[in-house]
Amino acid sequence: MADNSTLVSETGRSLLADSSVLDSKITETSKENVFPGSVLHVEEEMPQIETRVVLIQEAGRHEELLKALETIKIMEVPVLKIKETSPDKSEEKLIKSIIHMEIKVPYIKTDTVEELGDFDSPEFETVFIVSEFQDSPFKNLCKAACRVIGPPVVLHCALKGEPLPFSCRPLYCTSMLNLVLCFTGFRKKEELVKLVTLVHHMGGTIRKDFCSKVTYLVANSTRGEKFRVAVSLGKPIVKPEWIYKAWEKRNEIDFCAADVDFRNQFKIPPFQDCMLSFLGFSDDEKANMEEMTEMQGGHHLPVGDERCTHLVVEENTVKELPFEPSKNLYVVKQEWFWGTIQMDARAGESMYLFEKSDSPGLKKSVSLLSLNTPNSNRKRRRLKETLAQLTRETDMSPFPPRKRPSAEHSLSIGSLLDISNTPESSSANGETPKSCARPSKNSTPLPVKQSARWQVAKELYQTESNYVDILTTIIQLFQVPLEKEGQLGGPILAQEEIKTIFGSIPDILDVHMKIKEDLEDLMIDWTESKSIGDIILKYSKDLLKIYPPFVNFFEMSKETITRCEKQKPRFHAFLKINQAKPECGRQSLAELLIRPVQRLPSVALLLNDIKKHTAEENPDKVTLERAIESLKEVMTHINEDKRKTEAQRQFFDVVYEVDGCPANLLSSHRSLVQRLETVALSDDLCDRGEQVTLFLFNDCLEVS
Repeated sequence: MADNSTLVSETGRSLLADSSVLDSKITETSKENVFPGSVLHVEEEMPQIETRVVLIQEAGRHEELLKALETIKIMEVPVLKIKETSPDKSEEKLIKSIIHMEIKVPYIKTDTVEELGDFDSPEFETVFIVSEFQDSPFKNLCKAACRVIGPPVVLHCALKGEPLPFSCRPLYCTSMLNLVLCFTGFRKKEELVKLVTLVHHMGGTIRKDFCSKVTYLVANSTRGEKFRVAVSLGKPIVKPEWIYKAWEKRNEIDFCAADVDFRNQFKIPPFQDCMLSFLGFSDDEKANMEEMTEMQGGHHLPVGDERCTHLVVEENTVKELPFEPSKNLYVVKQEWFWGTIQMDARAGESMYLFEKSDSPGLKKSVSLLSLNTPNSNRKRRRLKETLAQLTRETDMSPFPPRKRPSAEHSLSIGSLLDISNTPESSSANGETPKSCARPSKNSTPLPVKQSARWQVAKELYQTESNYVDILTTIIQLFQVPLEKEGQLGGPILAQEEIKTIFGSIPDILDVHMKIKEDLEDLMIDWTESKSIGDIILKYSKDLLKIYPPFVNFFEMSKETITRCEKQKPRFHAFLKINQAKPECGRQSLAELLIRPVQRLPSVALLLNDIKKHTAEENPDKVTLERAIESLKEVMTHINEDKRKTEAQRQFFDVVYEVDGCPANLLSSHRSLVQRLETVALSDDLCDRGEQVTLFLFNDCLEVS
């Protein structure tokens, strides 16, 4: 050591410190205990101290333990140093240092500690291995401040090729190594002491105050500041049973208390200690929310029950409360309910308090789960101003009011690729989500009177702009938050599920953003000679590349949403929160995702309409015909791919359904044409009257 620090021992006889010294029994020492002379290196001043391992009682009869000890040659040894503070002070701080030393003395077996005689001698650095941390030998060693470890520690070190670790406390196993725990809600000191002791025995660390270094909060209650901070930081919150169960597994060498599957068995349910009532909801909604409450560890009570802790209000239907709430009752919006489930932890009520609309103290709540979507008021206002230029002297609004479609109509895919579909602008397609896209480039005034061709071109631009807004909403409001790392409560969906649901939506958005920009430039600098068809032809190859994968797997996307919503309460809550936002226009995620399926037929119809209003001598007439044909090619390709995909699925259904199906039936060129259920009328193939299934393929007939 090149600084002014020197080595010191507790007794003046040894430079090595036992665990009790490092466990805070000594914090400062005077210069009288410092060995004279300067010290350059630890090794130069360190006396020849013997390192040894002593096995007490049952530990000495553990064959696997003895074999493991033979492979361990090194142990960690604590050293104390003196570091000077200032020249005018006579006291100096002790700083702990850990070095590695070779285990020179073979392990010793003994039934009693007293047999050693010198077990507490400073001439030895002794590690005692004890199988039971409750019997009298263990207690005697603890009183003497000896260094004690359990057999699992030795087995772990042998497996990992690590030295025997130093610990200032008895260490039985390493299942909580590197875990930092904090406790809240415990009123019985005896219980808390027991839990803290077990955590130390498993290698964990305790913090009295909650800080960023804490990795787990062990909670006996959902109230208190520590609980709120843990929720906000996304720290796991577990029941005390987690510690007890981990201790039961202390002899399992590969066990880790931080294992997610093990930990999740003891997580605090979001609605623990909560008694909920629901006001303003339909019978079906109320029944669903009551069921979710029970699933998430809470209980539900009738409105007005004095035991109720939370009154969840549907703020869109309830304007006045039927009674004066008590001071201990939280009156919250339904977003608190769904936000709690999504975060997998009880959300802070202050962000979601319900207040009467005429209350002078009413403040707009900002949800912790809200997203920074690009549709700020400023951008929306600028976009509307630009679109107003395009709609001057006309009654057509860029954001027409629309009715919400029925689920059956919205999600039917049977004829979506039919060229006769209604355009995107049709009022039957549901309310269009408001803009999430960038504002228009400028607001150049346009002539008052425009041609019919301009009117339809304007409609094409408007529907394209709205379509881009819908795609942006899907990505910003749903896909991005689901893919975000470090979600409170962990990932809501697996990456495979997210990919299945959203597919090529980002690629579709990229292409249509470019189409929209080109259409916007065309409308701002409009002349009758401008070519609309060229814009579509410019991106025809991109459309052919991005649309078939999405459309063909749309049914799978819809099924994944339905399945995940049923099986994963947090995803159900996530949809409830985000689908209620104005950007969605009262439409579900599945209803928004059907828009790409509808878009190309809609564009084809509008191009047909533009062609009708295009003069024969206009060069764009021919270009529009080519653009329409390119869209038809994309839709034909989609239909062909869909038929192939469906045929392959049916083919595999046959293979899995028929027992003993010949392997050579599978062929890349073979497809199923028809399946027919029949009854045998003779005894040639099988018994008369037996059911026979005929599978007609494009090149053969199979009978089963």
